[in-house]
Amino acid sequence: MSDMLSISTPDGNFDAYVAYPAATPAQTAAPAVIVVQEIFGINGDMRETCDEYARQGYVALCPDLFWRLEPNVVLTDRTEAEWQQAMKYYNAFDLNTGVEDIAATIGFARGLPQVRGKIGVVGFCLGGLLSFLTAARTDVDAAVAYYGGGTDQHLGEVPKIRIPLMLHLAEADEFIPADARNRVLVAVQGQTNVEAFTYPGCHHAFARNQGVHYDDAAAQLANGRTFAFFAQHLK
Repeated sequence: MSDMLSISTPDGNFDAYVAYPAATPAQTAAPAVIVVQEIFGINGDMRETCDEYARQGYVALCPDLFWRLEPNVVLTDRTEAEWQQAMKYYNAFDLNTGVEDIAATIGFARGLPQVRGKIGVVGFCLGGLLSFLTAARTDVDAAVAYYGGGTDQHLGEVPKIRIPLMLHLAEADEFIPADARNRVLVAVQGQTNVEAFTYPGCHHAFARNQGVHYDDAAAQLANGRTFAFFAQHLK
């Protein structure tokens, strides 16, 4: 079951797609996972990702983080026109208010009657960077970042991250050069709360459902690691 709910902030309201796990007599509430969008809005990929987390037993929420620019953006990676539009949103997007909106989503999730216990965050592309920043700046319980572009520019946040964090990085990422990826890996090396994995031969967004660079083997490996990570730290 899924729904669109409205989250209130001092700046206004924004929507979030919410997917719920199947209820059982023994479980009427569950931990939550905040799914953080790429540059394409709450599209089919994000909804399917939420639905999968619901199948894993979580309440999954995907907030509309572009609402300050244009509410309810839905794009894909299939056409040049959509890419150009997505990049306009990306270039105009403010990371700090994005993290604030994720924090508002976390607070909203904690107040849902269907949510009990801990809350994790998982993000992809732009959402990967936002998940990394969320791990440093909010009270989320665990975080996973898939190919977060620009993470190397925010490595000063690493000492603030005290929660469990998992990073997935593609070795053939056309948006994250090898030197940027290596700076991230060096920065988290020795951090006992951080796990980082690289995926040889994979391009950016190798785990995007139906994406042009989707790699089934790598996506299943990364997602399996993520599911196990959340099972350990959220349940």
